[in-house]
Amino acid sequence: MFIYIARHAWAGVRGDPRWPDDSLRELTPEGIDRYTKVVKALAARGLAPARIATSPYTRCRQTAEIIAKHVQSRPKIDELEALEPGSDLQPLLDWSQAQGDVDTCWVGHSPDVERLAAALIGNENACVRFAKGAIASIGFDDEAIAGAGELYWLITAKTLGV
Repeated sequence: MFIYIARHAWAGVRGDPRWPDDSLRELTPEGIDRYTKVVKALAARGLAPARIATSPYTRCRQTAEIIAKHVQSRPKIDELEALEPGSDLQPLLDWSQAQGDVDTCWVGHSPDVERLAAALIGNENACVRFAKGAIASIGFDDEAIAGAGELYWLITAKTLGV
């Protein structure tokens, strides 16, 4: 089983007066286009989570929708407060475990996605860098628990040439 961790795609600039409430800040048109290319490339290589959990922030929800639209599995999306800035690992693990033995995807914010990935692979103090729009694949032999994961890959748009 895999947990994919995705940092939201390229959004408008923090502090832009169009979004006095930062939770409403949207992806840019260029960010949508670029991330769509990333997801299509990864879907062609097997990215197909059965379920997606996302921060309720607009930019994360939009990122999750791009993933859901362009992967073969067409997963349902759940908004989880646990993925808001300051993410808490255990509720996310509980959510993934509740989905059964299927691949799931979490869409969140930096620096939380870095910390979550590090905790899953064994050391929450490790440095795992997620560029905007990056996605990591973390595999588990059995149950998804902190420290038991193996980082299979971490992909950025730049790596894919997008």
